[in-house]
Amino acid sequence: MRKHWKSSAVSLAIATSLALTGCSSGSDAKNKETASPSASSSQASGGVSASGFPIVAEPIKLKMFTRIAPVNGPFKDMPVFQDYEKMSNIQVEFIEAPTDGFAEKKNLLFASNELPDAIYRSGLTPLEATRYGSAGQLIPLEGLVDEYAPNLKALMDEYPEIRAGITTPEGHIYAIPGIVTLAAARTDKKWINQAWLEKLNLKTPETTEELYETLIAFRDGDPNGNGQKDEIPMTARAGLVVVTMMSGSFGLDQQLGYNINIDNDQVQIWMGNERNKEMLVYLNKLYKEKLLDPELFAHKEADFLAKQGSGKAGFFFDQTNNNFLPIQDQYTGIAPPAGPQGDRLQAQTAPIARDFGAFAITNVNKYPEATMRWIDYFYSDEGSTLLRFGREGEHYVKKDGIPYYTEEYAKAENQPKITPYAGGGAPHLISDLVASYINPPQVQEAQKQLDPYMPKVKYGAPMFDEETAQRVNILRNDIDKYYEEQSTKFIAGALSFDKWEEFQSTLNKMGIEELQQLYQDAYDKVKS
Repeated sequence: MRKHWKSSAVSLAIATSLALTGCSSGSDAKNKETASPSASSSQASGGVSASGFPIVAEPIKLKMFTRIAPVNGPFKDMPVFQDYEKMSNIQVEFIEAPTDGFAEKKNLLFASNELPDAIYRSGLTPLEATRYGSAGQLIPLEGLVDEYAPNLKALMDEYPEIRAGITTPEGHIYAIPGIVTLAAARTDKKWINQAWLEKLNLKTPETTEELYETLIAFRDGDPNGNGQKDEIPMTARAGLVVVTMMSGSFGLDQQLGYNINIDNDQVQIWMGNERNKEMLVYLNKLYKEKLLDPELFAHKEADFLAKQGSGKAGFFFDQTNNNFLPIQDQYTGIAPPAGPQGDRLQAQTAPIARDFGAFAITNVNKYPEATMRWIDYFYSDEGSTLLRFGREGEHYVKKDGIPYYTEEYAKAENQPKITPYAGGGAPHLISDLVASYINPPQVQEAQKQLDPYMPKVKYGAPMFDEETAQRVNILRNDIDKYYEEQSTKFIAGALSFDKWEEFQSTLNKMGIEELQQLYQDAYDKVKS
């Protein structure tokens, strides 16, 4: 077990500077018994049971702001929340915002100070957690975790890097993560259309150049046999996700939750270096020759998922095979292609505390103890099974102690309607026990192709102190926006690589060296 700071990667969408005020609260309860549906309830402060169910004797209501994925149905219709309301005596009203535009709506909540009781599946970045926590809009959770979250606390004790990765230098925890002990759930697989390879008599590509030649064959060889040029040789989620997915082939890692390589304990932000240029040139070649999805910078999440299921995609990236189950025999997972310099790294991988900022409690919450007990259940085997699988007998059956969806709910269109985990980022535990759907044999085999190339150490995004976080926020607001805009133009051919030195110069003027030093200082603290 590695004892490093770990948390999920920092989002490119970072909150704007806010002058905010508020208050914080904590907990002084003393009972640390593990919760169980059958345990007898012992009353703690404020009428909150320290263990067992119901959590509260008298019903209470909570409002939670949440992200809803394109594949999901309404949260109120999901059996996990219907059944858990009866168990816990806590009714939750979810304020749902779609994935597209979620970050903006989330930031608006804090900017307007019109807050719900909690933020669920919230994707808070470390910078946001520090900012809103320091402002008093999010309350410190460390006391609540120790006293009212026995399941989460046990995981933190087993994996100390979880607590280290979510604790600010001042000692506060403002948001808790989704925890993933299953390695296959911490990285996207590289899926290729095996049926097309076989039809065109092609070998699995082992290098970026071989991948290029394969994509040409996918484009021109009519591998789906319908006489039309409707194949999509390569696609990815919108924006610069394709950079994240391909960076390892060009020797570019994603350490500390950012575009960072660590070489001999030296932090290097690689956005302006020559290896990044080499990668962008390669992606521009793919885009220019219509080998890379021309809708890459415009399509929505739902469009990308539909392309997976259409059977018209040749090469793409996703964690599991959920979205192409009806045609799963058509695809296989492959190893990262070796780049021009021989690099072969699966850079896109997350730490155990995979989904940083998955859940937080705001300062308007009147029931923080009950809220912490409510969320803690999902970090147990029983709670994570309920969240991911619904009702035993109706939605799933157990085989050798492992839950499996019934035939009806194993269908890609039905399963996401009964669980909020589909679409990622839900605050809960993902272990071998509850991962039969996202980690079936096909996905396990795909993960085996990646295992030799996974980073030996994965450092999560550091928790900066408030002053440093504000400075990082200011620097990254400009640098990230500029990098995203210019890289998009480089890939799409709207900006000539003759402008590369100008691009580098602008990054330097924006303070990328200062930003690099702030990450270096944070890394040095982790190492010490």
